[in-house]
Amino acid sequence: MSWRAVTEADLAWIEPFLREHVQSSMFFLSNLNEHGIDGTADRAMRIWALDDDRKGLFALSNGGMILMQAPDATKDDWLATRAFWAERELIGCLGDGAQVAAFFEATGMGDRPMSLNEDEPGYRLELARLKMPDCDGFSMVPLGEEHRALAVTWRTAYHGEVLGTPAHKCAEIAAQDIARCIERDTHRILLKDGVPVSKTGFNATLPDTVQIGGVYTPPELRGQGLARRAVALHLKEARDKGAMRAILFAASAAAVKAYQSIGFLPCGQFAMAFFDAET
Repeated sequence: MSWRAVTEADLAWIEPFLREHVQSSMFFLSNLNEHGIDGTADRAMRIWALDDDRKGLFALSNGGMILMQAPDATKDDWLATRAFWAERELIGCLGDGAQVAAFFEATGMGDRPMSLNEDEPGYRLELARLKMPDCDGFSMVPLGEEHRALAVTWRTAYHGEVLGTPAHKCAEIAAQDIARCIERDTHRILLKDGVPVSKTGFNATLPDTVQIGGVYTPPELRGQGLARRAVALHLKEARDKGAMRAILFAASAAAVKAYQSIGFLPCGQFAMAFFDAET
């Protein structure tokens, strides 16, 4: 076996190691910071480390999500992870694009039917270099009860359009997502002259770093620069609270254009795969 279960003693090197690869480790870091090792929450993880002098981590959340940060892992290392997940119900896999590809190839996991299997370009911004667009007439409010129903409608559409969620499950999962967003105060609604026009949020956070996710503008309102304004205003809020950098992964050419316009620069690749639960 090339992996061992991590212990509290490992935390001294785990966080610095993950921060060296923060572009593809935000979900890993955020889950670890919120839930520690072997917690009971859905996003809490069991974590294993390579058992030699190489630094590498493999994790499985209670909810069935695989996460990894092991740039030096070999085919045999990936194969050895079967002991951790072979008997588990899995929902997906997140991590550096090259690592996820190697894991999929070694284990045959890539042959599973998937509702989503994307290798998206990463972008990074030091918030001191944030370029604010003209936001005259726009304001931003926390996602709360006032906009819950609208946000669920938008999130339902997002699940079908972006995440490939089966149609009959979109509304149910969207409602759960929005409830969690409201509870955690992670998302914002952009208003134009008081009318909701776009949504943005952070899907992982650290005291000094935020990862943008869940950005959505209804199709009939696209092409007006609404997403870039929403993201920029939310990042300004985060910067004012002490965050120093932002990370995101762009799913389309339009998204890339919007993010680059406020200062984001290319940085790495991120793989996001969700397994088809219906097969």
